Amino acid sequence: MMYYIYGSWLLILSIISFTFALKFLLLDMVVFIEYEIMSLLSMNIEMSILLDWMSLLFMSFVMFISSMIIFYCNEYMEFDKFNTRFVNLVMLFVLSMILLIISPNLISILLGWDGLGLVSYCLVIYYQNFKSYNAGMITVLSNRIGDVGILLSIGLMVQYGSWNFFYYFMFNKNLMMGLLIIVAAMTKSAQIPFSAWLPEAMAAPTPVSSLVHSSTLVTAGVFLLIRFSEGINSDLFYFLLLISLITMFMAGLSANFENDLKKIIALSTLSQLGLMMSILALGSKELAFFHLLSHAMFKALLFMCAGVMIHLNMDFQDIRFMGSLVKMNPLLISYFILSNLALCGIPFLSGFYSKDLISEIFSMKLGGIFIYVIFYLSIGLTVIYTLRLVYFVLINESVFLVNNMFNDSKYIVMMKSMLGMILMVVLMGSLLSWIYFWVPYFIYLSFIMKLMTFTMILLGMLLGFLIFMLKNFYKYTVNLMVIVFLGKLENLLYLSLSFNWFMNKSSKNIFLKMEQGWLEYLGSQGLFMSFSWFSIKLQSLIKENLKNLLMICVLMIILLIVF
Repeated sequence: MMYYIYGSWLLILSIISFTFALKFLLLDMVVFIEYEIMSLLSMNIEMSILLDWMSLLFMSFVMFISSMIIFYCNEYMEFDKFNTRFVNLVMLFVLSMILLIISPNLISILLGWDGLGLVSYCLVIYYQNFKSYNAGMITVLSNRIGDVGILLSIGLMVQYGSWNFFYYFMFNKNLMMGLLIIVAAMTKSAQIPFSAWLPEAMAAPTPVSSLVHSSTLVTAGVFLLIRFSEGINSDLFYFLLLISLITMFMAGLSANFENDLKKIIALSTLSQLGLMMSILALGSKELAFFHLLSHAMFKALLFMCAGVMIHLNMDFQDIRFMGSLVKMNPLLISYFILSNLALCGIPFLSGFYSKDLISEIFSMKLGGIFIYVIFYLSIGLTVIYTLRLVYFVLINESVFLVNNMFNDSKYIVMMKSMLGMILMVVLMGSLLSWIYFWVPYFIYLSFIMKLMTFTMILLGMLLGFLIFMLKNFYKYTVNLMVIVFLGKLENLLYLSLSFNWFMNKSSKNIFLKMEQGWLEYLGSQGLFMSFSWFSIKLQSLIKENLKNLLMICVLMIILLIVF
């Protein structure tokens, strides 16, 4: 009953928020609210809320996806012993994200930011076992780096007299503060070298993965950069562009060699986050926001489909044990294929409108052949791992086929909640392009470059098809050391752990050789030793005999007379 109450309220609030977002967009309105919580002597504690079309639209998407997932959880978590605690944690997660979205103040942003990190840790370790504890620790420690970046940014903003970030845009762009915000966003959005926590967070229940990877935790970093994009030095965006493209390419390559269903979808999220960051680094924050919204719909549906598939396969997540699922539930496979086609950017689905526009902007803002090649290779890799996933789930012969696992009365609530999502996957891309881009982009490209995205999609399909037809060649190729090194998921983990090891080693050296080394001797400890030595000498001089004391008094009198 609690699931239906929470889900219904979130759905109603989502519709209201979407209506206000349209009104604010058409009338170009912004509402800024400052509420005084408490006043003590000369100190005022105020809560600030910024409502514009961007925050309201994103909030409506977050609440809509959350409502569908909570309806889905009613059946998915039906036999869980602590389902009340679970739904309360999910609601805390959603509220933390909403607080982050509507906050124009770095202090309240930190509250939402830290709330996301803490509640995500509680959700990742929900199934209490050794693997979940390890995954939760990697998740929370990686996110703490971003928290420190926000805290240091708060310290730097003291000089401007306010923590409201739009005041910051009136001043010169602070290079150090921009770097801290980018590092914080990179940790939350799992850009290299902080990528390992995102696939590891798959230890959480599947509805949590659906919520985390679509519209909440991982998109918080992108949304933060969208808000701060006007106040960040343009030189830092070149660094962000390089990092995001490498993340996009590595995630696409890793997904082609992964066999865990949820980790493949998680790596596709990582690839799409790299895409959002890269177009944001090129200066198109509106396009990054557009892809963030359209991606949220089909990625949430992909994870919801994955949850039902795992139930149908007796809790196995290995795609090599799946297959022939179309015989068990054709409607589920239809949802799954449509979501994957939207992920690839097939025309007239929600992913096409944002992804095609992003690739055309990339062609117009060419920063070098390396950037262009890596970007289009990553698009091709997306199609290959998507085709591979569909092949194993749909066409491949199942190792075991559980008969009579699905019937019309089973999983009916989950299928209904997915029906609400599939409508958005099909329609939301065109709807957003009509509403959001009513002032059209002017794009001037040659016919060949205009068809480059579609060409890479077709080449990816062809290459994926050839790989599956030549199964022996595929096996031998995987065994090559270079491909194994580049393709294995564990390398992301090694990279993150080596970075953490380097930071720990550096901090230990600084602590031992500086704080407890020469800084200690020249600083407080040195002053203490100097004063101690001087006081000991003075005491011995006074205590030695009366003659020395009389001599000092005579000298003092002579000096006074002279002066």
